[in-house]
Amino acid sequence: MARATRVKLCDRCANSVAVLYRVKLDEYEQWRFVCDRCWPEVSQGNPFYVYGGTWKAQKRR
Repeated sequence: MARATRVKLCDRCANSVAVLYRVKLDEYEQWRFVCDRCWPEVSQGNPFYVYGGTWKAQKRR
């Protein structure tokens, strides 16, 4: 049985990608999903940055 393709957009650039990183970016402590292009910008030098895992479009079986 085929699985439906899961889709999620980057919360910063709105691109649809296969892998997103779950992160906290600011003092509001809300989880956001960012792509690998946006991730370096939000992680480096950010005192509020917290990594919360990786989301993948294709789950392991």
